[in-house]
Amino acid sequence: MTEQRRITKDDIEAKLREVAAPVEEGVGQAKSLAPVVAVAIGAALVLTAYMLGRRRGKRRTPVIEIRRI
Repeated sequence: MTEQRRITKDDIEAKLREVAAPVEEGVGQAKSLAPVVAVAIGAALVLTAYMLGRRRGKRRTPVIEIRRI
């Protein structure tokens, strides 16, 4: 049958490291992806604001003629 032995602190630590290893890898991948996503969203917002500002400026800019007498 199975051998009965005491569970030590080292056994618990080893099992926790074994379980936590895949979780830590996933966290590392998510951390490396987060700045890329943030930069992409920021660039899209800046580009959108620029394009909307250009359009609004063209629509509201009056044409002024200056004539010398």
